[in-house]
Amino acid sequence: MLENRKTYRAEVQEIEGGFRLWLPAGEKNAYRLADLEDYARLPRRNFLWREGCTLRLACRVSAENLPGTWGFGLWNDPFSLSLGVQGSPRRLPALPNACWFFHASPENYLSFAPASPANGFLAQVFSAPALPSLLLAPAALASPLLLARPVSRWLRAEVAGRLIREEAKSLDVETTRWHEYEIRWEKGQVVFLVDGEVRLESSLRPQGALGLIVWIDNQYAAWEPSGAMRVGLLAHPPMWLEMKGLEIRQNKMPRR
Repeated sequence: MLENRKTYRAEVQEIEGGFRLWLPAGEKNAYRLADLEDYARLPRRNFLWREGCTLRLACRVSAENLPGTWGFGLWNDPFSLSLGVQGSPRRLPALPNACWFFHASPENYLSFAPASPANGFLAQVFSAPALPSLLLAPAALASPLLLARPVSRWLRAEVAGRLIREEAKSLDVETTRWHEYEIRWEKGQVVFLVDGEVRLESSLRPQGALGLIVWIDNQYAAWEPSGAMRVGLLAHPPMWLEMKGLEIRQNKMPRR
């Protein structure tokens, strides 16, 4: 079942055959997000989708190069923190695993691989070991060290860059027009198609179970090869993402 999150007057509106995720115009004084997902009530180990999964949908957005990020696909919600209060699942941060179509405005720098694009409209795969979250606790305690540029640069290259494998390709797509998108998470590869044309075949593949996410927001994040880190919010006009014809299926269940 799809659920949605909405912040600061954002809306998830039903349209014929799908949904519009809409953000009102705003300054950079508040985080604005509209999303659809299927994992809010699940612990990460019980996310619904695994290798052998196919996702299809049609999508368009209100303008090219929207401020912030938007996209759709599968991920493990790696940055969430929930202690299980009020019936929510207990969830600690994890290393990122994802396969998705992802747009990031120029303020973002979201790549750990030297040859991969770090913003723009991408087909992208992240693959990282599914380490127990408690093993990552020391990293959280060491986060103040990221303020020191030489330490941040070393951690990015020698720790994050080695643990998190990535492949991405910039896509030349007129995103304000309807296009059919497809992700095939197959055994041994992930294939991305736009209007039936293969745009990326990656031998990388996510590890573990993933959840479905479709979103638009006004935030940015950057961790550059120099070690510089930036996070923040962006002013923006009214903007939206429309999605129709969502199909997702598990073609086969992996052996356990």
